[in-house]
Amino acid sequence: MSEETEAQTHRTRPPRRRRAWHPEADAETAALLRHLAAHPWLVGGRDDELIAAVRRNEPALRSAVARLGWVLVVERDLVRLRKSPPPRPQAWASQGPTPAACSWFFLLLAAAESMPPRTAIGHLVTQARAAAAEAGLPTHHDMAERRAVLTALRMLDERGVVERLDGDLEGYLHDEQAPVLLAVHHTRLAYVVANPGTLDPATDPHAWLEQAQREPDGARRMRRALVDDTCVHTALLDEAEAQWLSQRVRGDDGGPLADAFGLVLERRAEGAAFVVPDEAYRHLNELGPMPFPAPGTVAHATLLLLDHAALHGTAGNGPGPGWRGMTEEQVVAALTGFASNNAAGKGGWGTEYAHDPLLLAGKVGDLLTGTNLARLTPASPPAGEETTSMWWFAPTSGRWAEEGTAAPKTGRSHARSPRAAPPQHTRARIPRSSRDCSATSRPKTTWRSPHRE
Repeated sequence: MSEETEAQTHRTRPPRRRRAWHPEADAETAALLRHLAAHPWLVGGRDDELIAAVRRNEPALRSAVARLGWVLVVERDLVRLRKSPPPRPQAWASQGPTPAACSWFFLLLAAAESMPPRTAIGHLVTQARAAAAEAGLPTHHDMAERRAVLTALRMLDERGVVERLDGDLEGYLHDEQAPVLLAVHHTRLAYVVANPGTLDPATDPHAWLEQAQREPDGARRMRRALVDDTCVHTALLDEAEAQWLSQRVRGDDGGPLADAFGLVLERRAEGAAFVVPDEAYRHLNELGPMPFPAPGTVAHATLLLLDHAALHGTAGNGPGPGWRGMTEEQVVAALTGFASNNAAGKGGWGTEYAHDPLLLAGKVGDLLTGTNLARLTPASPPAGEETTSMWWFAPTSGRWAEEGTAAPKTGRSHARSPRAAPPQHTRARIPRSSRDCSATSRPKTTWRSPHRE
């Protein structure tokens, strides 16, 4: 074929169409996506079966996470899903490690870079203290600091970056030279920061953080929020996000992405959510760090408060239609009354919460804001009074039945879930510790917040 004929063929050939994105419908792929969303580190020797499954489904996994702008790292003995920062980071911070533990996490990482592949715990911590001195951070050598160091070491071990080979990490609390042997995996250090960016954090840390957290594309922000947060509220979206939710959530990305993760898209006037089908998980911890409803005093108190807010909350100047507001004083008073009715006898509330409603209110607030079921905003108190908070309960907080009597038990019942999805795909596990359910209850689901870094 002559060059002229070949050029003419190229001109007449129709342009190649972009291949449509078809999410993998295989159950194994969906289960892996859900697991990686909550557990982004798979380490050889601990997660060998999961790593093998990731290799079998690697093309489908990469296709799905690419829609979110995430990066999937697959190595011989490591799988790392490099995710975006969590939605609403302030709310998530209350559920995460303490600032001291986070500081020591990165100090230990800085020290690990220059350590041999095998090192003692005392040597690593000594180098981390040197890094702290170089950065101008004070060290105290007290028990609080040791606990922060121990928490950071556990975080490193969980990620497989600095692993314990021999000894007991707990021994460090009482002996800084405890006989604990650690393995330093230097090649994994580069994957700890999921969004390194292009700026130098040492030169301009604030600009680096802003770059790491910023996602200018509204559609990608919405995809990430639906996958990595409990629900999305229409009243809290900007114009571009609200337009995507209104016009593109089903056919463009939302529906297919939910299918890829084995979830069910629920769309209502107040927002949208990816609902976890009952058959998609076996244990509550598979849903992430904040499954709700769940057993325990805090979850039980939270559900009682949701019922109370539905009846006694006021509309006022809430974020949007359907939001119910209560002052912090009203919340504490309600929890005090609940504690007096549930603190005694077998299966009652924990003593520390029953005797300290303020502590309980803090834990309940963390759970509600972490699962995106409420917003706490500063309120304007009268002159001379202390600043207080206004609790705004989202419309999604009214998903549980108002009839029945809540009982602090530990069993579970099954109830029908969202009306937006077929019944066979949306049965949700609702513990009896949260609510006695009846067959005529309103739609229910189990909220999950899978983000974990």
